[in-house]
Amino acid sequence: MDIEKITASLKNASSELALQTASQKNEALLSVSDSIEKNRKIILEANALDVKNARERGMSESLVERLSLDDKKIDSIIDSFKLIISQTDPVGEEVAGWKTPAGMTIRQVRVPLGVVAIIYESRPNVTADAFALAYKSGNAILLRGSSSAINSNLALEKAIKQGLKNAENGVEEAISLAPCKSHEEVEQILTAVGKVDVALPRGGAKLINMVVQTAKVPVIQTGAGICHLYVDESADLEMALNLAWNAKTQRPGACNAIETIVVNEKILNQFIPRLVEKFAGKVELRLDEKSYKFVQNVQNPAKIKKAADEDFGFEFLDFICSVKTVSTLDEAIDFINSHNTKHSECIVTNNRQNSRIFQSKIDAACVYVNASTRFTDGGEFGFGAELGISTQKLHARGPMGIKALTTTKYLIDGDGQIR
Repeated sequence: MDIEKITASLKNASSELALQTASQKNEALLSVSDSIEKNRKIILEANALDVKNARERGMSESLVERLSLDDKKIDSIIDSFKLIISQTDPVGEEVAGWKTPAGMTIRQVRVPLGVVAIIYESRPNVTADAFALAYKSGNAILLRGSSSAINSNLALEKAIKQGLKNAENGVEEAISLAPCKSHEEVEQILTAVGKVDVALPRGGAKLINMVVQTAKVPVIQTGAGICHLYVDESADLEMALNLAWNAKTQRPGACNAIETIVVNEKILNQFIPRLVEKFAGKVELRLDEKSYKFVQNVQNPAKIKKAADEDFGFEFLDFICSVKTVSTLDEAIDFINSHNTKHSECIVTNNRQNSRIFQSKIDAACVYVNASTRFTDGGEFGFGAELGISTQKLHARGPMGIKALTTTKYLIDGDGQIR
């Protein structure tokens, strides 16, 4: 991969994009959306080949689901484009403004980051979502997906470039897809100081840690999803069961799926047997010593194991869930904060004070009361799409929409002032 040539082209494209109006960018995005629709069949055929290859290599079905596209997911991509088009362009927004005692006018305004690189696993929808968010916020984007999704990503990139070419003011060079032929490509991107303005990893813990440890360019760290559901002693148990089921089984390979259910010991005898029956035939439960005692004589039990220490603080990305018993709310908070990845956490409770303590003390990007962690998503938050879920505390946190791909600069106007 010729990183010098690619980043030079992207840098020129980002400079051109930075001068475009919202209407020009929106017109190009609409053209890209139309192109994806026109190329729907080609994209799905390419994805079917990726899925076939993945299954032949033994990829788990939960990960195959992340890789797969269908008509519903293509519809979702197109809907995301429409929502992003409808959003206010953040570029040029005046964040603050004032006049100094010397008579100068200072304005703090939003500007694009420049050249954004995203390194991601599977999920070919990220190719379209990341492009749309970057383009609307005036950034050029370098995409490095995984080899497992190469055919899907190539088909999407071709459709995107066709759409940009068809648009009156489209900047076709604003997107580049790495060939995914060597792991050296990732190192080239992460060490392209002065050529790549920021890099974002999106995938499992192994990928994220590698990016953070290797990068010499700035990184916005998106996190692996070790998420928890805490069932408080005052919880509505039927609600807790429904939330646990949704947060674990809807898409177990997603980063916002729960991996551990934390249960107050005062309700173990009521909750655990019902949890086992709820998950029967679907989810393997790995229970700690206290909760394991309550699975005797349960009808149609789920597959059950005694939990090992390594079952806590682990991202299964599968139909597996561990269970931890705690005595108090504070113990639950301490356990979660020491085992999570700062992504999404939930408490199920009817105690308002406990819910507020939980939201105040839990260290995570998104903290829920009586709602599934599966809602941590740019589309669900009204952003249209997301570049990832940032789990760090600087610059951006949580689902990253178009504003997260901007920074600010100060524009100062004077009339000859000297200091």
